[in-house]
Amino acid sequence: MLSACCALSGCATIVHSGPRAVAVDSTPPGAKVSIYDRSNTLVQMNTTPFVAQLPTKYGYFKAQTYRLAFEMPGYLNSEVDLDSAVSGWYFGNLVFGGLIGMLIVDPLTGAMFNLTPDRVSQRLMASHAQVIDDRNAVRVSLAPRSAEPWRAQLAVGK
Repeated sequence: MLSACCALSGCATIVHSGPRAVAVDSTPPGAKVSIYDRSNTLVQMNTTPFVAQLPTKYGYFKAQTYRLAFEMPGYLNSEVDLDSAVSGWYFGNLVFGGLIGMLIVDPLTGAMFNLTPDRVSQRLMASHAQVIDDRNAVRVSLAPRSAEPWRAQLAVGK
């Protein structure tokens, strides 16, 4: 019976059954994250921090990839890509799972792939407007020569 289970299963499928957990957080926390797959289909939306459960299979012998879009008021939008790589456990089929595991089971389940990185920690950059509003910057305005009468009214140092 053990031989039949080994012959009908894939090594990576046994080790990696199901979607991969990808921890997602941001600095500061509370960013809205939209996750898109390689077809640019929205698959999940959540607020940091969270753990996304993402399938690795796109098709037979094809891995899924993802794009994470971070948004937060007062901060610049940013994106992070999740790529895929062949799992080392897939090559365990050479010893344990045989050709059935290597050519059928693991490619059909997508278990032959891992997502990288498995943890996303995104530092969000404050937008220019937010930096100015927080009084962490100096605002410089250039006035045309035709604005001479108004220059006297400009407050310096406030």
